[in-house]
Amino acid sequence: MVAGPIGRYAMTKEQLDRINVLFHFTDRRNLVSIREHGGLLALAEMKRRGIQIPAPGGNQWSHDVDGMRGLDEYVHLCFRWTHPMEYVARADGRITDSVFLNVHPEVLRWEGVLFTPDVSNKSGVQAHPIEEAANMIDFEVLYSWTDWRDPAIRERLSQAEKSEILVPRFIPLDLIRNFPNG
Repeated sequence: MVAGPIGRYAMTKEQLDRINVLFHFTDRRNLVSIREHGGLLALAEMKRRGIQIPAPGGNQWSHDVDGMRGLDEYVHLCFRWTHPMEYVARADGRITDSVFLNVHPEVLRWEGVLFTPDVSNKSGVQAHPIEEAANMIDFEVLYSWTDWRDPAIRERLSQAEKSEILVPRFIPLDLIRNFPNG
C-alpha cells in the first residue's frame, strides 16, 4: 500500500506506478487561457474568476448537469488519449482542433480526487474516492498487451476509456508534461 497526503491507498504502489500519464482534452484555442491562468481550472473555478472559455468542450446540458452534481468543481481527466466526450465535442463542432494534455499522475495522490467508472455526468454514475478505485480500474486492458481485435477485450477497452479521474479545482502548468511552448 502507498502512504501519501490522503492516507492509505487501496491501490497498491504497483497499480499506481502503472499509471504513468493521465489526459485532459481541450481545443487548441483554449491553450492561451490555460497558460494565462497557470493551469487547468475546474468549470466552477473559471466561473468564480469570471473566465470565459474560448472553446468549451461541454455543451450547456453537460455544464448544467455537472453543476447540479458538483462535478463542475473538478478538472476532468481520462486514462487514454481518446474519450467519447471528446469525439462528441468534435462532432458537434465545439472543439475543432483537439489537444490531449498529458497530466502527471501525481494528481492521483491529492486529497479529494475521485474516480468514475463511466462518463462522470451520465445518469446513475457514481463518483468514488480514488482510494476505492483499485478494483474498478481495468489495469489489464489499459496497461498490458491485450488483443483489441477480440470483441470482449474491445468492449472492456471502450468502457475503460469512458472512465474519468476528477481532480478538485486546479492542475498547475508544471504538472502538464506536453504543454505547447507557442
